[in-house]
Amino acid sequence: MSSGIAFEEPVPYVEENIMKPLPEVQEELMIKDEALHSPGNPKEPDNPVLLSGTFLFPDSEKCIRVHVGQKLFACSECETCFKTKGELTLHERNHTGVKPFACSECEKCFKTKSELNQHERFHTGEKPYACSECEKSFGRTGDLIIHERIHTGVKPFACSECWKYFKTKRELARHEQIHTGVKPFACSECEKCCKTKGELIIHERIHTGVKPFACSECWKYFKTKSELAKHEQIHTGEKPFACSECGKCFKIKGELTLHERIHTGEKPFACSKCGKCFNSKGALTVHESIHTGEKPFACSECGKCFGRYFRAIDGYIT
Repeated sequence: MSSGIAFEEPVPYVEENIMKPLPEVQEELMIKDEALHSPGNPKEPDNPVLLSGTFLFPDSEKCIRVHVGQKLFACSECETCFKTKGELTLHERNHTGVKPFACSECEKCFKTKSELNQHERFHTGEKPYACSECEKSFGRTGDLIIHERIHTGVKPFACSECWKYFKTKRELARHEQIHTGVKPFACSECEKCCKTKGELIIHERIHTGVKPFACSECWKYFKTKSELAKHEQIHTGEKPFACSECGKCFKIKGELTLHERIHTGEKPFACSKCGKCFNSKGALTVHESIHTGEKPFACSECGKCFGRYFRAIDGYIT
């Protein structure tokens, strides 16, 4: 039964009207562009407007440059070249110092939107990147990648001098200073130089007296976290470092290392004057006072000075 309503004829299905996948479009554009400028092709293009570098789709030129490796945008300051205008704009901010993205919480500015997004997670506490092994979460993908190397054991950064491997570029740079001897961080008080910024900060606490790490048992304060950890073992009585030879246990790794030299006979510290070797830096320092005549240990009762601490104790007793 007809209702009197007129229906339009359905539009026929035409396969050519469907948008082709992007990789196929890119491939066709590259083939056409190469054919257009081939020496063996005398034919002029059907459309003279569509010359090299001009394409039907706005992003086609950018896509092709990515695939063929062209870098057409050069920095006017350092002449570094880039594939896209956006990459060049981002690079130029290194020279101009422009940081157009500001944090609404602390007004700190950043060069890119992604840098701002990462920073804002410090305020929000958001940690969207979770480790699949231990479920620890991070605010940045880079931090997650570095953390995952604990589980995988991957150490992609190799020292060119000794081929020791490291998890991060920062660890490698710190290690390389052993070979170069470079100490770029100088103390403003005594001009002592340190290999890392962290070492300088710890050293400066000698001058400032700052001790930011407090023991929760006795509230004694310490300059470093390692000093605090060493102290806390007084309260716990824990001795986690055991000698593999005799089973004797120690509170800290350094004490175990020193003890193990009794078994190995290793004496890595040599006197520059007479060549005599010692198993610890402290023993070498005490020995060197024989050559220098230095007597740094003074008796609190009579003021007599000694080259070694136990002599000072003996002198006090007698």
